[in-house]
Amino acid sequence: MIPSFPVYLFDIDGTLLDSAPDICGAIGQVIVEGGVTAPPFSHLRGFVGLDLVDCFLKSFPGTSPARLEEMVQAYRVAYRAREHKQTKLFPGVAEGLALLGGRKSTATTKGSPMARTLLEKFGLAGYFEHIQGTDGFPSKPQPDVILAALRALGAGIEDCLLVGDSQVDVIAARAAGVKVCAVRYGYGDPATLAALEPDYWVDDLREL
Repeated sequence: MIPSFPVYLFDIDGTLLDSAPDICGAIGQVIVEGGVTAPPFSHLRGFVGLDLVDCFLKSFPGTSPARLEEMVQAYRVAYRAREHKQTKLFPGVAEGLALLGGRKSTATTKGSPMARTLLEKFGLAGYFEHIQGTDGFPSKPQPDVILAALRALGAGIEDCLLVGDSQVDVIAARAAGVKVCAVRYGYGDPATLAALEPDYWVDDLREL
């Protein structure tokens, strides 16, 4: 049984939204434009939730920081152009958020403006008191986005449960000192997640 928490922070991609087709499509497009054959979707799906620089370094090792930044900007153009047409809610997400008490924010690798755009588009923004993205500070697995969300809510680490689907979510939660719940339906490798020993597991957000 998962206890109630005063504050819940949610990852977005792979936790609230099945957004891999659009994210991976945009990443693959940039990789192909860089002159390399894009990895298969099953491989690219593992990039979701990572810092974009790290994603492109995997395909273009040794690339200069300036070129990597160009690729990140190209990704953002390609991603927006897709208009989230292949993105959808995971089953139970809207119902789970509606049923769940406590104050809610996000802790996503996306920037805050894009995070808000997505939550509004898919009808989730009203469930959140605050929306926190990665804005000019290190992304997960560093704890900065979690701590920024807690500061915005005026909450302490002891108040918080982070809900996410990936290895970086669990590592970031541990670094921040908050409890973490892993979802089994997302993009993270179950064995890798299990080895990190998240505090709780759910198969559906309604279980929270």
